[in-house]
Amino acid sequence: MLGLLEIQMQLPSIVRVCYRLALAFSLSFAIAPCIAADLPQLDSTSAKLNPEKLAAIDGLVATAISEKKMPGCVVLIGRSAGVVSLKAYGNKRVEPEAEVMTDDTVFDLASLTKPLATATSIMKLVESGKLSLNDTVAQHLPDFAVENKEKITILDLLVHRSGMIPDNAIKDYLDGPAKAKERLLALKPVAPLGTKFMYSDVNFMILGEIVQRVSGKPVNQFASEHIFLPLEMSETMYLPSEDLRRRAAPTEKRDEHWMQGEVHDPRAFRLDGVAGHAGLFGTARDLARYATDALAGIQHDRSRILKQQTWHTMTTPVTIEGPDQKGQPTRDIRGAGWDMKSRYSSNRGTRFSEKAFGHGGFTGTALWIDPGTDLYVIFLSNRVHPAGKGAVNPLAGQICDIVVDARID
Repeated sequence: MLGLLEIQMQLPSIVRVCYRLALAFSLSFAIAPCIAADLPQLDSTSAKLNPEKLAAIDGLVATAISEKKMPGCVVLIGRSAGVVSLKAYGNKRVEPEAEVMTDDTVFDLASLTKPLATATSIMKLVESGKLSLNDTVAQHLPDFAVENKEKITILDLLVHRSGMIPDNAIKDYLDGPAKAKERLLALKPVAPLGTKFMYSDVNFMILGEIVQRVSGKPVNQFASEHIFLPLEMSETMYLPSEDLRRRAAPTEKRDEHWMQGEVHDPRAFRLDGVAGHAGLFGTARDLARYATDALAGIQHDRSRILKQQTWHTMTTPVTIEGPDQKGQPTRDIRGAGWDMKSRYSSNRGTRFSEKAFGHGGFTGTALWIDPGTDLYVIFLSNRVHPAGKGAVNPLAGQICDIVVDARID
């Protein structure tokens, strides 16, 4: 078979010129999507952020690493017009040997799975008319209609006021995913509906089952097709590929091997790595694509995945008042799948506007998006490496405050 060079040499000169032009055009067209997938880069001046104030983040992170609150992290700061800063700090692993953190490190996103995959999938189904947030769970999962759960709605699950237990016993998962899901639906509430905020993985495992029942596709497939592919989040997925696993920051050991690209959450692990509450992996750049799209949708109705009204519905504050575990009165504000201002939002800081929404993850991750200040902050760490310790929520909150205070607009 003749190669391209041999074919060209056998053509008349004018035809060779045309051939080369056509080939160049076809190649440039083929790589255009990759170029378009890159987010615009902004310098601090055009982003109207004071670089001297942003530099304070470096010292805070260095202190946290020296105090062994985490081995390292990736911090990304953005506005709707593009990425302002992307930095990697410290190490992605410290055992069995040190390995430097890079800005393309893949992280176990832990509970960021809840809003990014599960809640956004639910909102896609709402937008398409296949369900309503006011539907009872039992309308879509009839086996749920036991133990006085008939009135619990999809919105009750999303904002954590359902009264369902935070996590059921790990032994419920030892007989395989099918039996585990059967037991999940049969659980009894531990608090009356709507009387208190109680953050619950169980809520989101059930929501993941609703996505599958209504769409006919498991939540990982539905989220990939309707969220991650349209946003070109090619490095965000459940059950990461071999290449992404190699780039992943390890967490802890399980059965004498390091969890690297393997879900840390024990219940998601028993559900074969796919669940509504945990299991998603991704990079800072990919999360920036989601955050940028959210701001575009909320501010200008230019989202590629949800209509403006759907974004507004998803981020409408819902206030839940009731006693905490010690019986003290509390007031938690949540969105449909998002945290807004609750006992879990220390990673939010104190400077964002009332429009801010975000979430954190057990492994040391956080994402906050604020249409009011036109900012988003992504903080990704593996604070549980190597021995399950570490603490980063206050650090993430401090970083958010620095970014907001750095505005000069």
